[in-house]
Amino acid sequence: MPKKFIRRFLPDHNEVKKNRTLKMFGTLLHDPNLWHLNRRSAKGAVGIGLFFAFWPLPFQMLLSAAAAIPLRVNLPLSIATVWISNPITMPPIFYFAYQVGSTVLGTEIITFDFELSWSWLGQSISTIGPAFILGCAICSIFAGAIGYFGLDWIWRWSVVKAWQERRLLKRKTNKF
Repeated sequence: MPKKFIRRFLPDHNEVKKNRTLKMFGTLLHDPNLWHLNRRSAKGAVGIGLFFAFWPLPFQMLLSAAAAIPLRVNLPLSIATVWISNPITMPPIFYFAYQVGSTVLGTEIITFDFELSWSWLGQSISTIGPAFILGCAICSIFAGAIGYFGLDWIWRWSVVKAWQERRLLKRKTNKF
């Protein structure tokens, strides 16, 4: 079942409450719904996490937490899902987002060399910026929706499968 699989990877809620960056949320972190793992909280958390994973900002986890708290979905899962975009996966993810934005805008895909400097960032905002931002927005909405509905489907499928296995086991034990 997805619940058992997901629970293996989530940190202890007491450890998350002690995180100094999340202290700004204060007593809001004491809501028990933020720590329960059920179908509703898991699919919402994955949707939120994947939505913010495509935002080209340095504080995606904080935004994910800020959205998870009022929506009362699983906080650790929403924060962990953001890490789909990590320093290793960010370049291909963001290049893909740029390609999506260029395709939607109908602009030519420009080849560029990334530099970690303010001058390169200022120059690229005017050239590749609009396509990149639009692509990030499209990918973020699409990934969030796929995560939300995909996990809902997987969760329902696993519950139905577990019920079928129980029913089959019950039939086998009643025959003897």
